[in-house]
Amino acid sequence: MMWILLIILIVIVLLIVVSSIKIVPQAHAYVIERLGAYQGTWSVGFHVKVPVIDKVAKKVILKEQVVDFAPQPVITKDNVTMRIDTVVFYQITDPKLYCYGVQNPIMAIENLTATTLRNIIGDLELDETLTSREIINAKMRSTLDVATDPWGIKVNRVELKNIIPPAAIQDAMEKQMKAERERRESILIAEGEKRSAILIAEGHKESAILDAEADKESMILRAEAAKEAKIREAEGEAQAILKIQQANADGIRFLKEAGADEAVLRIKSLEAFEKAADGKATKIIIPSDIQGIAGLATSLVEVAKDAKKE
Repeated sequence: MMWILLIILIVIVLLIVVSSIKIVPQAHAYVIERLGAYQGTWSVGFHVKVPVIDKVAKKVILKEQVVDFAPQPVITKDNVTMRIDTVVFYQITDPKLYCYGVQNPIMAIENLTATTLRNIIGDLELDETLTSREIINAKMRSTLDVATDPWGIKVNRVELKNIIPPAAIQDAMEKQMKAERERRESILIAEGEKRSAILIAEGHKESAILDAEADKESMILRAEAAKEAKIREAEGEAQAILKIQQANADGIRFLKEAGADEAVLRIKSLEAFEKAADGKATKIIIPSDIQGIAGLATSLVEVAKDAKKE
């Protein structure tokens, strides 16, 4: 019987010893009370508490935590009632203050967030509230961080999750946004049409310029061709005249070289007179000086030319 009691006693002692051994995990802290009073804060590691006398009053998480609060009704400066829900990111920096500073710290933060939000929104109009999220977040974080210091809590960030205006305001905002989108669409269409018209006009302008350039080049080419033709024609006539004069000169030189006397010249002149008389000339001019038969021959040639012209 004694052995059984001894075994039971040993088991009870072992259980008490085992229950007195505590291992605090990473990012946690244990608040220890001895006989109902604060004894200390255990950090990460192995700890042994005094059985019966010591107890773990609270296990505190030191990691950053997030709490999402329900939408709160607030009134803007221009008397518009809306609902805003917030998200608070906080971290416990002092487990003792967190444990003994305030009853139910999360509820305290929620109420403090609601009152702070109402104070800030009360100084803003509806449009400013909708467009000043960053300003509101910064003001709320600063106010909450100062207010929660005595509770061992640090507020790292506050975010406005949703801003819900009344249904009538939402309808008006949607109509305004629709009108703005239609206005922008009209502007874009007008700009596109304007740009298209400008491009078409520039295309016509370029086409007209190219046509004018083509006509100019064509006229220049035609003028150059006519000029070239006239130059060639003049050169041809000049060459013909030159050859005729050359032939006459060659004939005179031939006669001189042949030693033709006055009688030969007269006979040649009479032959020329005969040929002129056989033509269709209606006028025959006979020099008074029949002795100048060479001059007569020349006159007959001129009469023959006049007959051909008539």
